[in-house]
Amino acid sequence: MKPKFKEIAEQGKTLMLKVAIFLIGFTVVGLCAFWLPWIGNVLHEMYPEFGYVKYPLLIGIYITTIPFFVALYSGLKLLSNIDRNEAFSESSVESLKYITICASTITLLYVFGIIILITVNAGNPGILLLGAVITFASIVIAVFAAVLQRLFKSAMALKTENDLTV
Repeated sequence: MKPKFKEIAEQGKTLMLKVAIFLIGFTVVGLCAFWLPWIGNVLHEMYPEFGYVKYPLLIGIYITTIPFFVALYSGLKLLSNIDRNEAFSESSVESLKYITICASTITLLYVFGIIILITVNAGNPGILLLGAVITFASIVIAVFAAVLQRLFKSAMALKTENDLTV
């Protein structure tokens, strides 16, 4: 009975993470569809001198959602591998590689956007701070995924060596 309960508890943890990924995804879709255009209009009314950056900012943010959703999908694939007890597989390493690439892409896009905003004298402190927070979070995710990828590769090599030894 205990192994069955433990198995269910482990799947409950990954199920919780899958639900969290879906909630994050739906939240970002909602923010992009409703909140970002609204806040863009509000900021345009408050700061009409920065009106020329409204659409480039929105387009830039929408472009960064592409690697974001690819990373979320890769996270779901990784959790599915864990559910099937295939955590240390080539598919898991590939999922972590995609997460690293996506987080690095988001970092580069935001750094590029911040540089452009500063260059055209549209560096509103609130927007720059938000961009810096997103950039920092993306860097942390990229480094963490890269470390996990290296760890998974090492575990796969050990597993292969163990299988050949027995």
